[in-house]
Amino acid sequence: METKTIEINKKSVTVLRILLSMIFIVASIMHTFKVEKVVDRINHARFSELGYLLGKPEISVIASGIAMFIAGIALLIGFNTKYAAIVLALILIPITITIQVGQMSTIGPLFKNIAIFGGLMFFALNNNFNIFKNTKA
Repeated sequence: METKTIEINKKSVTVLRILLSMIFIVASIMHTFKVEKVVDRINHARFSELGYLLGKPEISVIASGIAMFIAGIALLIGFNTKYAAIVLALILIPITITIQVGQMSTIGPLFKNIAIFGGLMFFALNNNFNIFKNTKA
């Protein structure tokens, strides 16, 4: 596959990275401190059974909250942005399928998550946006 380069304003990438990270940091707080509310949303979702694939949904909710916080902070500060974006995308996909797919009342949030996924793919596919440079000995 041929790779082409385009010129992008560095400030626009920084703004995208910071704004994109914020939704995951805020969501991580909800997943960590309002577990019952998130589990209730899972229980009322069309595909609620997916929330039980790994056992009790409380465990998945807390684990995803911790992972979203760590990866969200990494994305925010520009540390390993490619891997942070991949982790966040892997968390976003099952959440989107479980909560938003199959319900007309969540069509707006579904497309919001699709747009967020696009932003994450930007960083996953373009790994030259780290503020912290990896040093190899």
